[in-house]
Amino acid sequence: MSARRSLVWLGLTPEPEQELPAAVAALRSPAAGRPPSALVAAERNRVERLVLRGTQRGWLRYLREVTDLVVRAAGSRTTDPKAALLAGEVVLDHHRMLIGLPGAGYDRTTLQRRELERALARLRERPEPALVGPSEPWSTI
Repeated sequence: MSARRSLVWLGLTPEPEQELPAAVAALRSPAAGRPPSALVAAERNRVERLVLRGTQRGWLRYLREVTDLVVRAAGSRTTDPKAALLAGEVVLDHHRMLIGLPGAGYDRTTLQRRELERALARLRERPEPALVGPSEPWSTI
């Protein structure tokens, strides 16, 4: 590892490494429901490589991809919003914390923070999924 490589970005918070792999795998998954375990493992490996061998710039590129997935999910009526909400909140919190670090990371993520705030608002406004079957217990009598 180069002595010139800044590692300060790694100290922000562990939530992205812990929460994003499963949420991102769900957003990338073609089917609704729980994402395939192989997809979750691949996402976890990608995050691990970025954290162990990557740079802040590479990490921010990955979080840009996650932001794009969240924004796309917010515009879709067929995507389950839970994974998008989790991923969006984690990335938004991360990007807000960049203000305390040296460098231009906070400024570089200004547009992403705005996009995430709008996407999260849309996702939170979605109505709860409709109940399957009769909604009133007496309707079967």
